[in-house]
Amino acid sequence: MPDLRVEIAGLELRNPLILASGTVGYGPEYESLIEFETVGAFVTKTVTVEPRAGNAPPRLVEAGGGLLNAIGLENVGLAAFLEEKLPEAARLGAPLIASVAATSDDQLETLAGEVGRRPEVSALELNISCPNVDRTENPLWNDPEGTASFVGRARAATSKPLFLKLAPQTASIEAVALAAEDAGADALVVANTMTGMRIDRRARRPVLGNATGGLSGPPLKPINLALVWRVGSRVGIPIIGSGGVSNADDAVEYLMAGSTAVELGTILYRSPGAATEVVGGLIDIMEEDGTERISTYIGAARGEAAS
Repeated sequence: MPDLRVEIAGLELRNPLILASGTVGYGPEYESLIEFETVGAFVTKTVTVEPRAGNAPPRLVEAGGGLLNAIGLENVGLAAFLEEKLPEAARLGAPLIASVAATSDDQLETLAGEVGRRPEVSALELNISCPNVDRTENPLWNDPEGTASFVGRARAATSKPLFLKLAPQTASIEAVALAAEDAGADALVVANTMTGMRIDRRARRPVLGNATGGLSGPPLKPINLALVWRVGSRVGIPIIGSGGVSNADDAVEYLMAGSTAVELGTILYRSPGAATEVVGGLIDIMEEDGTERISTYIGAARGEAAS
């Protein structure tokens, strides 16, 4: 049997597939549809200190072979997450990565500290990729100095592995990535969705209630794959590739570009069983290539294959 195990910041995953934040809720909602025990890990819906109602509907619409979403970080808030959602999510049979988002230093320290001390949580994913409401002219995801301060405060609040989710629409994603690495991030998720929109011709108005949303799915893959390539040439910490992974070939491309793991997201809306299918596809590819360890694909296109 091929060895699909990978390691990120001391966290060993049975395979490199991670279910992306926002695509499986808090986890248990999809228990009847997804075999969680077959994936490497899953990321919860992003949690904020206070509950959020999210954006006005409509929130989802297909676009160009992908999906536009404008959920707006709807969530139950920190207290309910810790008391109600986390214990249920922890029994699903896969390492749990908690996604958190904050708009102030105090909120961040509270989130990282409270969530990070829970034994059910294997790592934290810091979501800076949604627009920062307090800094609309220079959002956090576009500011290396601000990112470094953000990661540094989270690092001081918890010893759990920190994964920072970057945005594709960044003036210099390399600069932000390096700032995060220097401040103590253990891995980088490259990258989140890209802003897009659709217009209802008859209504003469945007389709989404928020006007714009985040584009995910196959159209995003070539963009984010290139970003993984760029970031991988600058940082020494692991990269988790994200964006448009629909099958095993997509996953291997991300690995070869420099990712240690990949996040699976939009495809789950079309095919909840896609995670199991991708794992099977990875085994088929490895057997076809005569490869015993999936780690040999990591960075292979860069001439940096792991031993």
